[in-house]
Formats: sequence, structure tokens, C-alpha cells
Amino acid sequence: MSDRPYTLLSCSMSLDGYVDRARGPRLLLSNDADFDRVDEVRAGCDAILVGATTVRKDNPRLLVRAEERRRRRTASGLPDTPAKVTLTRHGELDPHAAFFAKGDGDKLVYCPTGTFTTARRRLGEVATVVDGGGCVRMRRVSEDLHERGVRRLMVEGGGSVHTQFLTDGLADELQLVVAPFFVGDSRARRFVDDGRFPWCPESRATLVETRPIGDVVLLRYALSDRFGEC
Repeated sequence: MSDRPYTLLSCSMSLDGYVDRARGPRLLLSNDADFDRVDEVRAGCDAILVGATTVRKDNPRLLVRAEERRRRRTASGLPDTPAKVTLTRHGELDPHAAFFAKGDGDKLVYCPTGTFTTARRRLGEVATVVDGGGCVRMRRVSEDLHERGVRRLMVEGGGSVHTQFLTDGLADELQLVVAPFFVGDSRARRFVDDGRFPWCPESRATLVETRPIGDVVLLRYALSDRFGEC
């Protein structure tokens, strides 16, 4: 198998497995202490990846926010915040979205060959647009990121992206935060979609840490024998 980055999946969900409400403003599933923990995890990564739906719906900037962490990165010869990566089928992303903010470091957009020209025309001034082939596959993206120097990748969603990394066996670690409430609406988005996952009743994931963080709890799972190597 070609080299790929150590890949850490990060997600927060409700007690009944939802990552957002069906409609209305974004649902906050965490707290300030956990947001700070996520910032620390980001600071230890080379790139952060999210899907195009997350870019459109949540408009995240995906930065390391703590100044001390940014200084530590630059002191070690790294950019002050990780590169940002997204995937799009049609290239229909707003070049003025927070994801593409000027001065925030490198941005990579992977798209299929059929929409590469359109995506590059639309986003080429704010990001590096990469031809992902006939259909953008997570393994190909992972291998290309490794070739670009990414050794530790943080995947922050959304659900279809998490599903693809998990079902393709490309995840080494899962950090799952559970919020102390229910959403109770089957129209809302769940953590993952249907799929054939390597971890099942006959082959369980390995729980390596459980940590209360205020009113939420962090569950940390080892998903491969590479866990902790990076």
C-alpha cells in the first residue's frame, strides 16, 4: 500500500448519534474546554480535511486559534496553522467562504476530472485545485497529501467523508465526543452513513481513553496498528 498520513477522525455527536439538527442554526455539541482540546489537536496536525457540505453549511475557518500554539508551530519551522483540504463533486464552492480566507495558509480542493476546469476557474485564485480522477477517492487523496508532505491528517467531517475514511480502512484513530442531550429527529444528520465498516460485533475497535471534559465525554479509539505512532 502506498504511504498515507496518520489519519485522525474527530467528531462530536448527541447521545442518539446526531451531529446537527435537521434545520435551523448550527447545533453546538461541545463546550469551551473541548473546543480548546480540539485546537490543541489541530496544532499537532499538518492538514485538516472537511467535505464541501461542511464548507457550505458551517462556513468553518479551521484555524489553530491559540496564539501560543501558533507560535510553537512557527518556532518549529511549520506554518502557524495547518493546511486546509476539501473535496467537491461540482466545484460549487464560494471563493469568499471562510475556508478560503486570505493569509490562512495553504488550501487544497480535490475534484473529479470532469469538473476540474470549472473548479479551477472558480477557485484557482484562492486554493490549489487538484484533479482527483474520474471519481475522488479517499485513498487517492490520502496518498496525494502524503506526497505533498502531510504526515498527520485531521478529518473533521462531515458524515459522508467520515464514512468513506472508515469504510475504506483509512482511519488510524477516532476521537468522538458525546454531548449530554438527544436530538430526537431522524431527519437530522448522523455521524456516519450506512456502510461496511471494518469494526463490527466480531471485530471491535479498541477503546484507549475515556475522558470527561465538563459536561461532555471524549471517547478515543485506536482503529489501526499505527495508533500513536505519529
